Amino acid sequence: MKHFGKNFIALGIVSAFSAGLITTAQAATYRVVDKNVVDELKYTYAQHQNNNGVLAISGAKLYNLPVQFDYLDELNFQDIERYAETFHEQYHELEDLEDYDAMVAGNPTANDLSWIIKWLDDDTYGAGRRHNRKLDEYQKFADTVAMVNLGGNSVTEQFTIFDVPFEGTEQLTRSTFDIISGTTDSGVAYGSGSAPYLPMEPFTDSNGNIRNYWIRDFGQRGFFSFDNGAQIVPVEPIETQYGGGLSTVIDINDNNTAVGYVSFKLNEYLVRNTIEGTGDGDCRSSGILNLMPFEVCVQRFQADMYHKMAYKASVSPDGEIITEQLGLLIEPHPDDERTHSSYATAVNNHGVAVGFADGWYDENVTEPASNQRTYTAYAVMYKDGEVFDFNQKNNVYPYSGAVSKAYDINDNGIAVGYIYNERGTKKFFYVDTAKPKDTIEIITPDDFFTTSDSTAYAVNENGFIVGDGQVETHNDSPSNPRRTAAFLYDINNDVFSNVNDLVGCDSPYTILEARDINDENVISATAIISSDRYDSKGELVLDDEGNPVKEDVVRAVVLEPIEGEIEDCSVVEEKVKRQGASIGITALWAIFALTLFRRRTLNKK
Repeated sequence: MKHFGKNFIALGIVSAFSAGLITTAQAATYRVVDKNVVDELKYTYAQHQNNNGVLAISGAKLYNLPVQFDYLDELNFQDIERYAETFHEQYHELEDLEDYDAMVAGNPTANDLSWIIKWLDDDTYGAGRRHNRKLDEYQKFADTVAMVNLGGNSVTEQFTIFDVPFEGTEQLTRSTFDIISGTTDSGVAYGSGSAPYLPMEPFTDSNGNIRNYWIRDFGQRGFFSFDNGAQIVPVEPIETQYGGGLSTVIDINDNNTAVGYVSFKLNEYLVRNTIEGTGDGDCRSSGILNLMPFEVCVQRFQADMYHKMAYKASVSPDGEIITEQLGLLIEPHPDDERTHSSYATAVNNHGVAVGFADGWYDENVTEPASNQRTYTAYAVMYKDGEVFDFNQKNNVYPYSGAVSKAYDINDNGIAVGYIYNERGTKKFFYVDTAKPKDTIEIITPDDFFTTSDSTAYAVNENGFIVGDGQVETHNDSPSNPRRTAAFLYDINNDVFSNVNDLVGCDSPYTILEARDINDENVISATAIISSDRYDSKGELVLDDEGNPVKEDVVRAVVLEPIEGEIEDCSVVEEKVKRQGASIGITALWAIFALTLFRRRTLNKK
């Protein structure tokens, strides 16, 4: 929960709401309000809604992406034609290439525009196939948008952060990944964005070939805006060499204290051996410099360039930012050149922050070796100048990466997140950080079932936790993932509920995940609903009889508490199966899972 003003008008609702959750039958205690009132894109995802009803939204799958045809040549067009011929049977919504000549002329059909975009984005079989997959010789698309909905029946408005128009046009590059994490009750918007990819001056390689490279100034930059986006105030990283550095703004409290992380130190091993190295494939080698400019080579390693540290900052409307580094969980050996980082994901009104940080595999390490084994994430708290974990055991988890992460903390000191148990299953947790640190204990309530992965994303002042978990029991795999559902957990009464059971039985929505809950118990969520299909140009798709073709899409929604009669929602499970079946859920979430920017979802090393 982002604690933007304590609104205790909701207290009357809280008591009745808690009592309703205790009943053995499920009550329709929420109504779904769809916030997808935009025409430029297909998918929307809820972030945070403040107590004034302003909802931050992330969008994806833009229509009419601005392909720059001047940077494509005859060989490229022939590759696109072959690409469509090879893969069109794998996409039920696409046909083989329809009009080659129109595509070459820069006026493709909607079907063919889709193939161009897929080809540009595919570095295995598409555009990157011919050039070592990593070389940035083609136009980039992020295909994401930051938006705000001001509540009620107001229009959802796009929020441009760092993107710019192509030279000589009014068309944004659409190559930036922009996220508004939230807006405070006082109107301060915050989040993160990337710089746009822009074409460089043509580069002539050692064989006399003209190459067109695309480059951006930085990969990620946190921001504030005190005037609804008219002016963007960036958070400058501490270390910016070799790629502009990294920073984020993930949360901000009522006192305008923000948290996130910044790059504070270079990965000296990478710089010495790859960036400034002269061996085969290194950026200073003649083989690379004959092929591309030095800065293009550097751009390929941007994600691994820096150590990152959690920070806390005080911000003011005049743009002044006073930053405090929050420290690391561990102190590495002086000869340990690996990147060791920490991240802050939430801060309460008392200035206590939580997040996660790199830690030792062996919890008893006092004098680490230069190659001491590590885990990349332990849930931590930043308080009174210290960084400490929640007394979780370090090396009992079969999972080899993150052990745990904390994503939110309320003013009572209740922190939430996820932790892997001894079976390697990810379970949501809560912990009372107000206790003496030596007695802090992680609590993992029962969720959907024993082997269901679950994650808690937010907790409000009333003791309600929201998140998501797996609701299917089959073996999980990338090609056949388990479907998820949003949950609501009441700490005070130890009651766990599938949010889909708390909306009307006739609701057309399946709630996939809940990202936030404010002090009025309004939940920010993302749901699946059947909708008319639109092609890549935003035109309605009709079947052979002239009727709109339907498809399942994901939408940003808010769930508002209501008084409801007890209902027998025995058909809810079938609704989840029906609506989840026809959509590529894994592909949709990957839009955000593979980026640094989705709210409360940070980069994984």
